[in-house]
Parts: sequence; C-alpha cells; structure tokens
Amino acid sequence: MGDETSTSIATQSQEPAAVGAGSVKQQLSKLVIASLRTTVPEVEVDPMVEVCTAKFGDYQCNNAMGLWSRIKGSGTSFKNPNAIGQAIAKNLPPSDIIESTSVAGPGFVNIVLSNSWVAKRIQDMLVNGIKTWAPILPVKRAVLDFSSPNIAKEMHVGHLRSTIIGDTLARMFEFSNVEVLRRNHVGDWGTQFGMLIQYLFEKFPNWEEIGSQAIGDLQTFYKASKNRFDGDAEFKDRAQQAVVRLQGGEERYRAAWNKICEISRNEFDMVYKLLNVKLEEKGESFYNPFIPQVLEELNNKGLIKESEGAKVIFIEGHQIPLIVVKRDGGFNYASTDLAALWYRLNVEKAEWIIYVTDVGQQQHFDMFFNAARMAGWLPDPKEKKFPKTNHVGFGLVLGSDGKRFRTRSTEVVRLIELLDEAKSRSKSELLQRLTENGKIVDWTEEELEKTSEAVGYGAVKYADLKNNRLTNYTFSFEQMLSDKGNTAVYLQYAHARICSIIRKSNKDVEELKMSGAISLDHPDERVLGLYLIRFAEVVEEACTNLLPNVLCEYLYNLSEMFTRFYTNCQVVGSPEETSRLLLCQATAVVMRQCFELLGITPVYKL
Repeated sequence: MGDETSTSIATQSQEPAAVGAGSVKQQLSKLVIASLRTTVPEVEVDPMVEVCTAKFGDYQCNNAMGLWSRIKGSGTSFKNPNAIGQAIAKNLPPSDIIESTSVAGPGFVNIVLSNSWVAKRIQDMLVNGIKTWAPILPVKRAVLDFSSPNIAKEMHVGHLRSTIIGDTLARMFEFSNVEVLRRNHVGDWGTQFGMLIQYLFEKFPNWEEIGSQAIGDLQTFYKASKNRFDGDAEFKDRAQQAVVRLQGGEERYRAAWNKICEISRNEFDMVYKLLNVKLEEKGESFYNPFIPQVLEELNNKGLIKESEGAKVIFIEGHQIPLIVVKRDGGFNYASTDLAALWYRLNVEKAEWIIYVTDVGQQQHFDMFFNAARMAGWLPDPKEKKFPKTNHVGFGLVLGSDGKRFRTRSTEVVRLIELLDEAKSRSKSELLQRLTENGKIVDWTEEELEKTSEAVGYGAVKYADLKNNRLTNYTFSFEQMLSDKGNTAVYLQYAHARICSIIRKSNKDVEELKMSGAISLDHPDERVLGLYLIRFAEVVEEACTNLLPNVLCEYLYNLSEMFTRFYTNCQVVGSPEETSRLLLCQATAVVMRQCFELLGITPVYKL
C-alpha cells in the first residue's frame, strides 16, 4: 500500500451526491454515468473525465477506447471507438453545464462548459460562501496521525515536515466535511523514561518539592541522564528496573513520568501555537493497556509465531518478521501500532487512517499494514474498499551542503529558533521596503508584527508543501522569503494586490455580489473563471492522493492567471467593471481558502 495513489475518488462515493453538489468533474461524471448506462447498458464501467488539455474542450471523457477493447467481437453494433464516443456524446442528458460537445480521434468526447453556468457557479460561491465548493469524499471519519515527537526530546526540523504536511491534509479533509481525529502519537513510553526517572530520583531526592526546577532545561537534563546511562552499568540496571516499576503502575514513578511529560508537552505546545496547528495527544502509553488483548486475538488467529525467543508475525515478501514481543517480554513499536490501529478501527470507527512519517519508516508500515490485512482488519487494497490505511512518507530537509539540515555545531535545528528567524528576517525585509517607499508611516507596530509572522511562518510552510512530499528539499531562508517565483511571499503580494484593486475601486463588493452579474466574454476572463471553478476537484485530488503540493501548484497557477487577466482586462473604470471586480473578489476568496488549507495566514496589504 504505502504511498500508492489512485486516480479518482468520485466513483467511490458511498452515497449519491445532491444535484449541483461536488466538483465540476464530479458533476460531469454523473452525466457521463447516465450516458454510459444508455450507450453500453451491458457493461459496468467508471466514468473517465479529465480536464482537457487540447483547445477543443474544457473537459474530456476518455471511455471510448477502453469500452471498444471490451466489446469488440461481441456482436456489438459499434464499428470503432469513434462511434462509441459519438454515442456517449449523443446520450449525455440535457444539462445547463454543457455548452457543446465534439468527438475527436478514437472517441475522445470533448466537452465545452457553458459560460453562463461557469459565471453562475462563481456568483453562487460569492453569495453562499466557498464552503459550497467543498468536494465530496467517500469517508465520514478519518484519523490523521502526524507530528508525534518523543517526550523529553526537543522538536527539531525533522518534525517540521510531519507537522506541516499532516496539518494541511487534516485541513483539506475537514474542509471536505470529513470528521478528522488529529492524533499526536507522542513517544511517551519506553526505556528512556526509566533512565530519566532514575536520574531525577538520584540527583534530586526531594524533586517533588522543587518540581519543574529540578529538571530545568529538559534537553540538558536528557543529555546528562543519557551520558550516565551509557557510561554507568549499575545505573543502567537501576534505570531498567525503573521502567518495570513505571509500567507496573507504581505511584511514585508515575508521578515523575507525569511531570516529565508535562514539561515536554508545554515546549511542544509553544511550537504548535506558532504554527497554528491543533492536535489531540494520544501517546504510546494510551494504547499500552490494549496490547495484550490485541496480541491474544492475533495469536488466536494463528498469526504469532515463536522465533529466536521473540514473538513475531511472518509477512510474505519480507525477509525479516514483524516482532511484536521482544525476547525480554517487552512490547515495541509494532505491538503499540497494532493496538492503536485496532483501537482506531473498533473504538473510534475510523474509515481512513493516515500516518505521516518520513520515508525511512516505509518498510515498518508496509509490514504492519500487511499484518492487519492478514488478521482480517483491513480489506485487500486492490478492492478499493474501506476501511483503509496509508503511510504518507516524506523526504529529508537538507542544508545548502546537500546533507541533513543541522546547525554549525552539527546539532539538529531547534524548531522554535528556526521559526523565530523566519519571522525576524521577514520583518527586517518588510521594514526596509516600507521605509524605502515611504509607507512606513501607514503601519502600526502591531500590523508589522502580525504581517511579519504571517509572511515568515507562511514562507516556511509553503517552501515545504510546494514540493512533492516524497522528495528531499533544501532549506533556504533566502529562497523561501523571496518575493519572486513560486513562494508564499510572492503569493501574499498577489493576494494583497487584488485586495488593493478592490479597495481603490471604492465599490462595495458585498453589494455588488447581490446586484451585479459576472460575464466571461473576454478569453482571459473565461480562462480565469474556468480555473476558479476547478478549485474543488484540485482539493479532491490532493486529498485522494495525499499530496499537498497539488494545491500549491493550483494556487500559484491561479495567481499567474489572475495577472494575465488583469494585464489584458481593465477593471476599474471599464464598462465591465462590476463583473471584473466580482472576478477579482472570487480570485481573492479562493486564494484565501487555499492559504487557509495550507495553514498560512493571508495578509491584506503589503
């Protein structure tokens, strides 16, 4: 399973969508389904509707070739794929969506959308809100497991991708009316806690009286306890006994564990607050009580075998087995992950469970998902049924030297420092520009602060999200804070420029939405309008294939199309002013929704 992608989500819907609901592609697919039932009632086939890249249409139905290969020689009256295409076009139900159709080559049905329908769809969105453009996905509830740092260790740049990618996927699913359980599966159980607790007890016997001050800086405390653990065999033995006592529920050990978790959690929350990311923590310890019953179920199904003193599940296609109980009788990642999956399927009733971690964990997830299928918890992925699981893998963050991104002292980069620097650089560039153009007097200190945060943090997020997540990317403040090319800063300027055009018109857009009308007579108006109404299917594609970069590409292209429209179509003072102001507003609304889905705060002046 892993990182596989699927082509369309529209045909998997569990219930029919309301008339006029869903993306343009979903609405056209419904018309094509009706035509296919009339054209080839004996064959069951999914509609193949794609955006048309040729100049003959806006969308294209590509079913004819595949149908011909299935029905030729069966006594069909069709002579070739072109004849099937002609029949599909002829049998499309009457609809105000379609202006005209034509058939090209081996049966490609080109569909031209009605200008008036496109204009009306945009106007309806302006009046009723962009939420009416939410795509329809085939699930009601999903679990997104992302971020997941280890307690007592600081969040660093390695956690950045999981947090940002996971948050964007969650936002896109939520926009699509899916209930998302945002899970922070923190590492809060295991050997390191014995080490930390034992070190705390020995260094500060009265730690309960001085509380957090005993631990102080958690990173320094962790390193000191690790040095002791690695260099003192007797301490190591005592630490391992402390783990047993913690897991056995001894109150004194649980209290120390709770204090360490609390300090660590407060540090994580500072980062999440800056990134505006919301998560519900259900760490490894939460699933610990469920492990014995889950392993018993797997054992009763004959899946667990003894191997070299450990208990394992042998997975076909893998040379090493999946270890579920270690030789010393302890549990591990696999046993915790299996218990968590059981809980998510049986208690939380999730239909889609998505894990956002680096690509290095691909083999673990492949084996773990296979074990769940062997247990009958998940269907075969070829069946395209739910519930299902996906591992959303991602590459490394690299420095300018092409190696893993680190500080000069070769330590991992602290996330909080990285975000502070992004804001600081953003603010100094903004101050310089406003000073040079004499506009600094128009800005309050609060506006400068908020804009610097929005631009700086947004730049960091977008620089990550615009790449296909499977690839490594090079972290560069200079590149991500540039106002040229495909960057968040450029897009923020584009959005602020649209807001400025609307302000300078001195027209009340809210009033125009109700009284005015959109027309798409100029070619650049039509191109922009068509691209605007593609928004829903872009979100649908990004959700289906779990690829946030699809949305980034759409946002960048939209800003480029707007620039072309604005260059060639006078807005303020033209006879078409009302229509064109409404197109400006629609573009701004869609851009803002894209920013929202990417976790970026839009700015209205720059």
